[in-house]
Order: sequence, then structure tokens, then C-alpha cells
Amino acid sequence: MKEQRAFRSFMEAALSEARAAGARGEVPVGAVLVLGGEVLAQAGNRTRELNDPTAHAEILVIREACARLGAQRLTGADLYVTLEPCPMCAAAIAAARIERLYFGANDPKSGGVLVGAKVFSHPQCHHAPQVYDGIGAQESEALLKTFFAARRAP
Repeated sequence: MKEQRAFRSFMEAALSEARAAGARGEVPVGAVLVLGGEVLAQAGNRTRELNDPTAHAEILVIREACARLGAQRLTGADLYVTLEPCPMCAAAIAAARIERLYFGANDPKSGGVLVGAKVFSHPQCHHAPQVYDGIGAQESEALLKTFFAARRAP
């Protein structure tokens, strides 16, 4: 009989990365990539800092984990991210063959998983991870609302 491991969430680490991104003036989104219970990479958004529109937290952790493993695919890996991935990040998640995606807040404006492009449901998508939403959603939403409210304040 196969022994089943207890579920361990890494969303708090992703939230920590999101808080750090917000403190740097970046949109507060954080991600953590885990394989076999080991954190391979964690990052927050760095689009402004790196002057790179692709430097979303998800892309950064995928790049770092692939480099660390010397592989183009992350089969069996779990990705924790504080916000529903955009279409670009969802496509990268599929290309990397990530096994499970856990995310906090839904993104009705720019999401690519449950709203908008719904990347994983397209016939052109060669791999769709298991998706679990709403994990740490309240804190993720609060971080984003606070960040954008401060940007809009007179």
C-alpha cells in the first residue's frame, strides 16, 4: 500500500514574497515552486525592477527551478502563487508540465486560468495542471487592494 503524505501548503511563503514585492513598489504577487516537499524557487514580481514585462513571479520561479534542475520541465512540481496566473504565466505553467497549481485570489481582469483566456482548457494546451484556487485568497486580495488603493490616492 502506498503511503500518502500529508498536504503542506507553501502559500505563506508565496504571501511573504508578495509582501516583499509590494514593498519594492511591484504589484504584490508572490510564487513558490516546490518539488517533493523541497522549495526549488521563490520570488515576487520584478517587472519594474528588471524592466521586463515577463518578470512575473511565476515566470521567475519557473526559470530558476529549471536552471537549478538543469531541465526544461518540472514534472511533479507544485506551484503556489498568490494571484490567478495571467495567460502568459498559465502558458508557461503548461509548457513546464507543472503538476499542481495552487493560487489565492481570482483575477477577473487579467486571469488566464478560471476567467479570460482559460489557457488550460484550450485544445492547443498540451498539459493542464490540477488547479486549486482560493488558498490564502483573503490575504492575497487585501495585499492587492491596499497596493492599488495607495496608487490611486491623491
